[in-house]
Amino acid sequence: MDRPQQQQQLIQQPRGAPLQKGTSTTQILALIILLPVGASLLALAGITLVGTLLGAAVATPLFLLCSPVLVPASIALAAAVTGILMSGAFGLSGLSSFSWVLNSFRQATGREPLDYAMRRVQEAAIHAGEKTKQMGEMLGEKTK
Repeated sequence: MDRPQQQQQLIQQPRGAPLQKGTSTTQILALIILLPVGASLLALAGITLVGTLLGAAVATPLFLLCSPVLVPASIALAAAVTGILMSGAFGLSGLSSFSWVLNSFRQATGREPLDYAMRRVQEAAIHAGEKTKQMGEMLGEKTK
């Protein structure tokens, strides 16, 4: 068995494996849209959490010093709880978006992203080797 046939066998799927369909346009668009959405939701979660903690740190002593104790304390506590819950909701939304994108990629390609990338590099190396061989043969013919 010559070398190109061995390389071709490496690329082919094993017997009994289901045929894999390519990535559809809607999946690519969803990936392009959801990655920035997930990242922005995670960033918004972090900003909300930091803002809530800073607001609580600044407002709580002012409420306690300038007004009756119970009303400002309850307002500060409610604001802190609301901010922390919003931060958690934004974080969960961002993480679930990333999870959905990863699962969508797995379903579209039928394999893990790292395995997919390694296979594409292997295919590119085989293709480059074949092209190099063809160019060498063509140059050899031209020099004769």
